Amino acid sequence: MVAIKKNPPMTIGGVEIKAGERKRIEIPVAKLFDYTDITMPVEVIRGIKDGPTLFVSAAIHGDEIIGTEVIRRLLKRHKLLKSIKGTIITVPIVNVFGYNRNSRYLPDRRDLNRCFPGSRTGSLGAQIAHTFMTEIVSKATHGIDLHTGAIHRTNLPQIRATLNNKITHELAESFGVPVVLNAELRDGSLRGAVSDLGVPMLLFEGGEALRYDEKVITTALNGIINVMRNIGIAGKKPEPKKAKEVFIANSSQWIRAPHSGSLHTLKQVGNRVEKGEILGTISDPFGDQEHQIINKKTGVIIGMSLLPLVNNGDALYHVATFEDVDTVEEQLESFEEDLMLFQS
Repeated sequence: MVAIKKNPPMTIGGVEIKAGERKRIEIPVAKLFDYTDITMPVEVIRGIKDGPTLFVSAAIHGDEIIGTEVIRRLLKRHKLLKSIKGTIITVPIVNVFGYNRNSRYLPDRRDLNRCFPGSRTGSLGAQIAHTFMTEIVSKATHGIDLHTGAIHRTNLPQIRATLNNKITHELAESFGVPVVLNAELRDGSLRGAVSDLGVPMLLFEGGEALRYDEKVITTALNGIINVMRNIGIAGKKPEPKKAKEVFIANSSQWIRAPHSGSLHTLKQVGNRVEKGEILGTISDPFGDQEHQIINKKTGVIIGMSLLPLVNNGDALYHVATFEDVDTVEEQLESFEEDLMLFQS
């Protein structure tokens, strides 16, 4: 008889979580001016059997609330979570300061996603980053970080990852979104700090700040479960009759406003756009002058501004380029249809 390897105890924030336990932990972060304690909420689910440890985090930017809702729905999947092998560490709100103020940033206007790996004695952002790396990332074998577009911008559901890592590449394809952006690491980002530790991690982008989007939420939740199955935390999913193809974009660029004024867009996220095609127009308040926004390379719009009032130089359309744009367009249409069927 083969002995079952039991999950060894894990300690997070000074709290021990044993095999088969599910615990909610408040990790101390800082104090407010009136000495009110600020904590980072964490929920840990541990299987009886040993296995991988996946962290899922959201709201590193405090106004990117879709990820928090995705984690809430994941935690309600009781049947799935009771049968896991290994550990899931969920952090629905990393930047608790920004989240409580509907703000992307920390109180000192720092971007938390430029503060990693952090420092125990540094700025507020550096201390939060250090805590996250020490208490969460150091325990993990894999990670998923959930994001949206910034304020007044929306993103097509997509994965951003460094694809020269074989395991990360496989995870990106297993997530189940048609578009994967092979994105370089940025100094100070969580993705960069996690990569330095050799932990494969995906960054999910979708939707806009301070708004829920059911299609994006469903996509992210399904993607997390797909990754859980891929790495063996959850039971393997039966292979589909025809696997959905994933398309990798190795380059992308923002098309910027050629003039200040009022934007009238002709395109939406997910649209295929040709080189030289008009994406929209910018006009003055009287309508006397009209300036065309011309696309520079054939590709697919993966992000765009939602604010009609623009200044010269503002980033308006984020266009990713692919080897086979026609097939990408078809796959995006099929993906939309599948989501509609799933939600109905």
